[in-house]
Amino acid sequence: MKCTDNGIHEECGVFGVYGVPDAARITYYGLHSLQHRGQEGCGIVAWDGRRLNCIKGEGLVTEVFNTDKIAALKGTMAMGHVRYSTTGGNCIENVQPFVFHHKTGDFALAHNGNLVNSAALRRYLESKGSIFQTTSDSEILAHLIRKDSREGHLPRIKAIKEALNMLEGAFAFIIMTENRIYSCRDKYGLRPLSLGRLGDGYVISSETCAIEAVGGEFIRDIEPGEIVCVDHHGIRSNRYSDFGHHLMCAMEYIYFARPDSDIEGCNVHNFRKLSGRLLYEEAPVEADIVVGVPDSSLSAANGYAEAAGIPNEMGLVKNKYIARTFIQPSQEQRENGVMMKLSAVRSIVGGKRVVLVDDSVVRGTTSKRIVKMLRRAGATEVHLRIASPQLVSPCFYGVDISTKEELFCASRTLDQVRKELDVDSVHFLSKESLFKAGKRSEFCLACFTGEYPTDLYDEEESL
Repeated sequence: MKCTDNGIHEECGVFGVYGVPDAARITYYGLHSLQHRGQEGCGIVAWDGRRLNCIKGEGLVTEVFNTDKIAALKGTMAMGHVRYSTTGGNCIENVQPFVFHHKTGDFALAHNGNLVNSAALRRYLESKGSIFQTTSDSEILAHLIRKDSREGHLPRIKAIKEALNMLEGAFAFIIMTENRIYSCRDKYGLRPLSLGRLGDGYVISSETCAIEAVGGEFIRDIEPGEIVCVDHHGIRSNRYSDFGHHLMCAMEYIYFARPDSDIEGCNVHNFRKLSGRLLYEEAPVEADIVVGVPDSSLSAANGYAEAAGIPNEMGLVKNKYIARTFIQPSQEQRENGVMMKLSAVRSIVGGKRVVLVDDSVVRGTTSKRIVKMLRRAGATEVHLRIASPQLVSPCFYGVDISTKEELFCASRTLDQVRKELDVDSVHFLSKESLFKAGKRSEFCLACFTGEYPTDLYDEEESL
């Protein structure tokens, strides 16, 4: 089916705490560790024994929260969310977690991912009387749960299962009630979600790095199609789908996740480093130094340099206080951001044949400016090595890869890419090497192949 939604999508992070004193403070530190997944807005909701209290706002975790705000969120159960905005979607109403009040009990939810049948579901729910407070597709799950919760004598898990089976796309949901936390992962396994232990309680996180950061111990990944319930009984597992595939988004390993995170048993740094080694095996070149683009390409540059037997040098320096240009909503902001974000080190790259290792080429803007920087700093040759295949198709599952027209490699041959980026040679990692690096047989590679694991729904399509 054809999809007409070519907008910029979101990449977010979720974190939950159950049965731990001062849960909101733990959640604050967890969100801080997930800040790379969302820098436009964040929020925390906590249960104080009587009601759900929520504080959220636009900006970084350290900008939205202070000591007094954290102290106001009392209780041993809390959950939080960090998000990136979309063009036209950056407003306080869309900042999560969302809190909902219902006769069957109040609940809150947070979501990482994107639903491809959101328009059809929204029309269906509105026809049944639902009134939406936000433009976020995350609110749809709450309306589906409330619709099915009208049979109040039935367990809420039944309503959640039925609701999740109506969703199509990528998601990692955390749902918090007055008694427990439910953690839900899409049946394709497109988005990561992990469970950990902290003291006598539990933590749930988009990435394992946040579990480690709060002093927790990783237990396991939540499986595709699984709902994990954490309450006074401990951990209970339910399945809403037996589809059973592990089609993790490859961009989680390539770009989004922190290098100290483990995703489905594979460390992100090790994945990127092995990708770099495989990149050298596919495209060796005579050069003097390897230079990685900070930060997500440094592991791949390390692997390439080790395989090549040449020095891995810090030829580019990043201003760590500048946000990622990949996700900024306007092209003008992206172009200005590249100049503020990186600088070339003349004394390192001057007079050198440079292998420039990057994780991806999206719109081409960043790559062009980095190559120009290196040449201005005196690099005699620049050989571009990309630790992923060419991006040729938009993503509809929550990663900020927008329209096909914007993707630099979608309409260019490899030689055209080389000429327009002004590099002496260029090579993109093969899809086969991604599987080798991850030691796995399944990935979502839709942005590299145009082959999507789910149906894509047209705006006019109905349920």
